[in-house]
Amino acid sequence: MTGLSGKYSIVGIGETALDKAEPGNTGLTTQARAAQIAMRDAGLKPGDIDGVIAHWGDKAASLAVIEYLGLSPSYTDSTLVGGQSSLTHLAHAAAAIEAGLCNTVLITYGSTQRSDRSRNIGGLEVDERSPNSQFIRPYGMVSPIGFAAMLAQLHQHHYGSTAEDLGEIAIAARKWAALNPNAAVSEPLSMEDYLASPVICDPLRKLDICKVTDGAGAVIVTSAERARDLAQKPVHLLGHADHYTRFNTPLDVTDWLENGIVAGLTERALGMAGLDRDGIDLVQIYDAFTINVLNDLEETGFCARGEAGDFVRGGRIAPGGAFPMNTSGGGLSFNHPGMFGIHLLLEAIGQLRGSCGDRQINGVKNCMLRAGGFVFAANNVTVLGTE
Repeated sequence: MTGLSGKYSIVGIGETALDKAEPGNTGLTTQARAAQIAMRDAGLKPGDIDGVIAHWGDKAASLAVIEYLGLSPSYTDSTLVGGQSSLTHLAHAAAAIEAGLCNTVLITYGSTQRSDRSRNIGGLEVDERSPNSQFIRPYGMVSPIGFAAMLAQLHQHHYGSTAEDLGEIAIAARKWAALNPNAAVSEPLSMEDYLASPVICDPLRKLDICKVTDGAGAVIVTSAERARDLAQKPVHLLGHADHYTRFNTPLDVTDWLENGIVAGLTERALGMAGLDRDGIDLVQIYDAFTINVLNDLEETGFCARGEAGDFVRGGRIAPGGAFPMNTSGGGLSFNHPGMFGIHLLLEAIGQLRGSCGDRQINGVKNCMLRAGGFVFAANNVTVLGTE
């Protein structure tokens, strides 16, 4: 895998329909619009796209995008592994180009979850014979919030983390959102405000939980060689590692905190990129819930087990802090249209291009992204860079 590091590049990006789409739009129309923006950004035409990867609620999502945009590619993929899917698709695009199946790949995602007034984006069929229907739904588990709350309780029990530790993450996200003109919410948030937020699923409060918004994004991937001739500064895929364990019922006996999966992925992705943690300029962690950030800082090795609360304290991960991260405002305050992977990716690319305005971090040459999928079902670590 190290032989693929730096060979494939992101050359076009598009983002649209943030927070709430215009009336009449759908997940398909919003991502088609994002795709058009990405093609113009790269200086490409529809005829230049010969690979399409898309995911959202519909089966054969990529075929719907192909039809809507009038494309005729030689490669397509609709892999859906939850929120991290767009990061997984980067590796799929690189592998397809490496295998000679295509040359330039469009990756899209879009959802109108807020406009539809639903957290359900499809893709999970209700089958009474399934493990989920037999062992989860009859007992009233609110998923995925309930499982995130269990993770938070485990962390508090094992390591003594507190509500204030989670509050630091929510407050930092809001401060970053205040610098992002596209953020769903940007009003100031204090610790008092956070602690007054109602408990939704003990110990998680309303402000520990991501937003429900619309949103769509697209990226275009091609070879690093071809990228040199296109309109934008290319961002290279330096490292990537995935791991899968289940579909949607996390009922095994593995300790959710100490299974070593994310630690191993981090080592693999950094090794492929030829970097160590000290050499990482910026980190973006999928924050569907504040506990994801607290736990992942420890799992990825940026601090030791049980030390994430101290690590984030005092605004360390907020604007002006020593460890800036989730610079868009994240799923907690920026936007979260069902699956956040595409927007996590777009913020990383924007930072690497130097195009993030008031929230831009100086001197960013690489970025590590950490995301998961479904309910502890899939895991990903990706490293991007400009050199």
